Amino acid sequence: MDRLTLHEDPVSGNCFKIRLTASHLGLPLERRLYDIRKGETRTSFYLSTVNANGRVPVLQVGERYLPESNAAIFYLAKGSALIPADRWDEADMLRWMFWEQYNHEPNIATLRFWLAYVGRDNLSDAQRAQIDGKRAAGAAALALMDAHLTHRQWFVGNSLSLADIALYAYTHVCEEGGAFDLTAYPRVQGWLARVAGLPGHIRIDS
Repeated sequence: MDRLTLHEDPVSGNCFKIRLTASHLGLPLERRLYDIRKGETRTSFYLSTVNANGRVPVLQVGERYLPESNAAIFYLAKGSALIPADRWDEADMLRWMFWEQYNHEPNIATLRFWLAYVGRDNLSDAQRAQIDGKRAAGAAALALMDAHLTHRQWFVGNSLSLADIALYAYTHVCEEGGAFDLTAYPRVQGWLARVAGLPGHIRIDS
């Protein structure tokens, strides 16, 4: 495989997904750090070379650049046990990855960033007006996850997959900022502990 470079902000759960996937696969990653709060992904160089969308993460593979966290982890894990061999399970894994970006991340990750890193007093009126709605939607996402885990250990199949990695990234830090309380979701808590206890696991701050 070509040299892998991760363009990232270390506090981002989306960036953490890629580092965690690489760790489980034993793949070396070079890291290039950006502070999105300082606009470091909005420079002319970044926009013209790394990602015209001005966001992290971006996985650089040799001289090619792949934005979007779930696309990047799918690229890294192709052919590994992190992608189920069964065709239905693979599609179900993708279902959870799409759901994470549409229902989970826009609410849980956004509130974490706003409340823990930006600060309520620094939010715009429009952002503050969205807090209650995002909290309700995030709680609904966590409740759905908790229900899904009632009779299973992992989100798809019988072992860790990219579905678990994608969902773990922001779920395990969702209490930062105070918007969510994981004690309300005991099966999610158990699942988080299982993920964290696996060989190859790394912390978001590693």
